[in-house]
Amino acid sequence: MASILATSLDVWDLPIGAKVGITAVAGLLVGVLTWATAGTRDGEQVGGDERSWRPPDQWPPVSAHFTGRTESLAELREVFAERRSRGHAASASPLVVSVYGRGGVGKSVLIARFGHEIAGHFPDGHLYADLRGAVEAPISPEEVLIGFLRALGVRLTTDPGGPAELRKLWLTWTKGKRILICLDNARDGDQVKDLIPAEPGCAVMVTSRQPLFLLNTYDKQLSVFSEAQGVELLARLAGDDRVVADLESAQEIVQMCDRLPLALSICGGRLATRENWTLRELADRLKDERRRLDHLQLAPRLDKSVRASLQLSYDDCTGLQRRLLRLLSLISAPDVPGWVAGELLATSEPDGADQLEVLIDAQLAECSGIDFAGVMRYRLHDLVRIFARELALSDDDDGHRRAAIERVFSGYRRRAEFAAVARWPQDWGRRAKPADPRSAAQIQSSAADWLNAERLTLVAAISQARSLEMWELAWGLGRAFCSLCHSLRAYWSDWRTVADILCEAALRMGDQRALGIALLDRAAVTGGQGNHRPAVADAERALEIFTDLGESWWAARAMRTVGMTLFSDGNLDRGQNYLIGAIADFKGEEDRWWAARTQRNLAELRLAQRRPKEARELLEEALEVFKHDRNRYSEAQTLRAYGEVLGATARGLHADGDSGAAEAFTRAGFSLDRAAEMFRLRGELWEEARCLRAAGEVGNPDDGLRELVYVRRAAEMLTALGDSWGVARAELSAGRAHGRLGRTQEAQESLRQAVRDFEELGDRWWMARSLRYLGETHLEAGDRQAAVSVLRQALDIYRSLGNQAGVGRTLELLRRAGG
Repeated sequence: MASILATSLDVWDLPIGAKVGITAVAGLLVGVLTWATAGTRDGEQVGGDERSWRPPDQWPPVSAHFTGRTESLAELREVFAERRSRGHAASASPLVVSVYGRGGVGKSVLIARFGHEIAGHFPDGHLYADLRGAVEAPISPEEVLIGFLRALGVRLTTDPGGPAELRKLWLTWTKGKRILICLDNARDGDQVKDLIPAEPGCAVMVTSRQPLFLLNTYDKQLSVFSEAQGVELLARLAGDDRVVADLESAQEIVQMCDRLPLALSICGGRLATRENWTLRELADRLKDERRRLDHLQLAPRLDKSVRASLQLSYDDCTGLQRRLLRLLSLISAPDVPGWVAGELLATSEPDGADQLEVLIDAQLAECSGIDFAGVMRYRLHDLVRIFARELALSDDDDGHRRAAIERVFSGYRRRAEFAAVARWPQDWGRRAKPADPRSAAQIQSSAADWLNAERLTLVAAISQARSLEMWELAWGLGRAFCSLCHSLRAYWSDWRTVADILCEAALRMGDQRALGIALLDRAAVTGGQGNHRPAVADAERALEIFTDLGESWWAARAMRTVGMTLFSDGNLDRGQNYLIGAIADFKGEEDRWWAARTQRNLAELRLAQRRPKEARELLEEALEVFKHDRNRYSEAQTLRAYGEVLGATARGLHADGDSGAAEAFTRAGFSLDRAAEMFRLRGELWEEARCLRAAGEVGNPDDGLRELVYVRRAAEMLTALGDSWGVARAELSAGRAHGRLGRTQEAQESLRQAVRDFEELGDRWWMARSLRYLGETHLEAGDRQAAVSVLRQALDIYRSLGNQAGVGRTLELLRRAGG
């Protein structure tokens, strides 16, 4: 209108007064229009019909195959509900939710899903921005703010200025609004902080690969799927019928995908488009670690390739951190303590740990928890390990890789030997200094905790040292591991595996002394598992080696091992000669501990020969030595053997009708209870179980039910410890306990089970003893035919072993049975 009036002055010939009037009116109109449009110079909501403008809805869609995350969604709902219950007025800032985790774990999918649930509470708009923090050129906060302001209808007709001006404009246009904002794939906190509005009615959801330390209302690390969730996702993509038909292969695929949703989605997509593929075929393809990442890629994009996703996180690390990641992937262990990082980088432990923490923040490594020794442990995700190993083999030369591994294994050897010597110093030579008796229990317990924490890693390290032909390290690690297992009587399967590697390493080293020690370690575990004949062969070979080398102390050790193994195999006569010789040699070496220990072993043999008086004398002498030296562990072991001798004496008195039997039973029980309590206080489960089993064999007619309870408790503990021989021995004890209670059927069932167990273990002597006790039970039940059958089996075994005491006892029972 103002323009038309101004133009009319030139078109028409008007009087001066009229022209002045028109000019005044035009000026007035310009002023009004200028005032009315002044607010649009920097930014203004779009003019015209306000009903034509709609709040922005940029929220990404929910995945059609969204799976699991029930707990995470519940936590988010709880956070949101708690915020709503307090009301916006009670809050000074908006709700900020930060979810971080490794690439491909499903952070964005989770936020998209939850955002749709709560979108109705934010009527003023739903804004979304991919910050591209995982790439080299992330989006700047200024770009995001400009996009958000435009989405809200702000007309940016002129340059709004720098970051500060944009921030002010953002705060202005979000004031009084309820807007839901998603900031996806943030790089760090600096990229995000200026994008958070001040309005309490707004909510901001942020995803990132590493923690942003925003002091959020809710900050959560999103972990990988459970196995069940992984199988469910695979079924949704590949088809329920295919997964149900081969659930085992589906579970294998989930594990090989590291339970990572991205990897599982790729596998499900491949199966969906390849109907001729079976789940087994895909699982077999994934087993080849050299090709696994190739199979987990549909396209070289972040959302289609596990390798591409990992590469971005890797590229974001410093050179030192990348090197640590590559070297960590070379250690074939389930997890490691923090000091390993320092050894790999040839730097200090704190410096290495600092670099490891950065890898955790980058979601390339993770804390696997606190171990038995109270130490934090770390691991690489399986797919990260494969990715990093690919790079290590291509980027690092063989010499550097091998040197790093050797540093780690050397560190483990030092720590393993320290723990082994602390646990059992007498196993490491005459001059090994025992711990102060006042602190021995704590030190030995700490060594046991260390083995419990490091067992799997040690076994993996020993096997890897063998595969890399690092024979000295394999022998050193293996020797310490066997010593620890022997002292704890635990981890029998691993102990046997390592003992074989120990012998192989000694042979490859060409070290006869090392071979002799390795043979003794192997004899200990094979004999303990009931394989007595190969154990005797190893111990005899070790004795020959040490004798030739002039190693008199080790020769005495070998002599004792031969004697004990022969004793365990039922050859008491030969066994006693070796034990007597070993005692003499240990005394000649002035080794009081080993002499006393071997006397205890000879006492146990004398008890088996039904010579309790001699056994008692040997044990009392050994007890004096251990008490004098304040060796509580060995004292408790000897008290256990002493209780067994007292129990045998009490049974003899009871059979003869002697009135002193009751007191003898009480003394036997007291000795065994005391030994069990000493071991219980030290946390020595295997030794405590032996004491309980012995307490269940005392044979007190007034305490039958209690003795059966002792045996059952011992069996449970030995089962948990993996001691299959000990479990078989406890089954035999249970059979005898049932028999004393008159429970013939239960007694026979337990004894038959003991026969089967010892037969499976290859322990013929204890199999014969079980058969003899079973025959005795049949005889007491009046079933002479059944008694004769099993007693003849026992007799044949005893004769093959040359066990005259067993032959005599079995013949006596056969005469009673008329067989």
